[in-house]
Amino acid sequence: MRKLLLKNSSYEYLQTAFAEWLNVLGYCWQTGYTMPSIVREFLHFLESRKVLHITQLRQQHYKKYYDHIMARANERRGGGLSNNYINKHIQALEKFYEFLNHIGVKNIPPVTLRPLKLPKRHTVVLTKAEIEQMYEATKLESGLSHQQAINARDRAILTVFYGCGLRRNEGVNLIVGDINFDTRILHVRKGKNYKERLVPISRRGIDYLQAWVYDYRRGLLKTMTEPALFVGKRGKPLHANTLYRRVKMIQIQTDDPVLQRKDIGLHTLRHSIATHLLQNGMELKKIQRFLGHSSLESTQQYTHLI
Repeated sequence: MRKLLLKNSSYEYLQTAFAEWLNVLGYCWQTGYTMPSIVREFLHFLESRKVLHITQLRQQHYKKYYDHIMARANERRGGGLSNNYINKHIQALEKFYEFLNHIGVKNIPPVTLRPLKLPKRHTVVLTKAEIEQMYEATKLESGLSHQQAINARDRAILTVFYGCGLRRNEGVNLIVGDINFDTRILHVRKGKNYKERLVPISRRGIDYLQAWVYDYRRGLLKTMTEPALFVGKRGKPLHANTLYRRVKMIQIQTDDPVLQRKDIGLHTLRHSIATHLLQNGMELKKIQRFLGHSSLESTQQYTHLI
């Protein structure tokens, strides 16, 4: 969405401070960009309604803004905004309300907008054989050192998102120092709801991570001070979209028509390891700790997939 002009300096300050607050809380770059952009649109809307100070905000303004985004066109694709994107607006307003309370703004009404229902998506789970095909696809021989580095990084990506079952943002935020190669433990420092956890790494997984970190990653770095585990050819940290594209590329390289047609992403790997652990007889409580679920109910969804 194009950057809207705010005439009110206090609104400009609030949006900037909100973005900085999200960064301090450890939100990923994508959330740290999207939420402030949504809040900027909301503040621009308030300006257009002659609400020139945040303390003038009332419950009716949330409702009118909701009606506004329900009617607003999608500037990129045409048509209206999707239910999912409208829900992101509601989530951003809720977080902004939390921020306003945090900085001591008084008498601001809470957000009472109800999220729209989303169509239930079919959970795709890869079989153990398909996971092995994914790993094998990263072992295609190449005389090019650059391709060998990509292959090693792809195996590390599979290890983190399948072998360790990490969420997308957890994997994106990993640094090399989060891996204890001696104890084969991965420290998830930026988990969901700011929770940390320790995840065991298999012997094969630690071999893949060691090969990537010590044999190939260093050759891509422009500065040895870069901490990110996953870096690109210019030595910069990879974003979530790039990691997603790598998984899709591995999928294509399997040369399996059935596997290639499946709608998969980073979270598919997490779903798959959870299902495989359950199939192997691991207790739900242990799988819950492995995945970092707050409640056992979240883990029980996998019982329906086997």
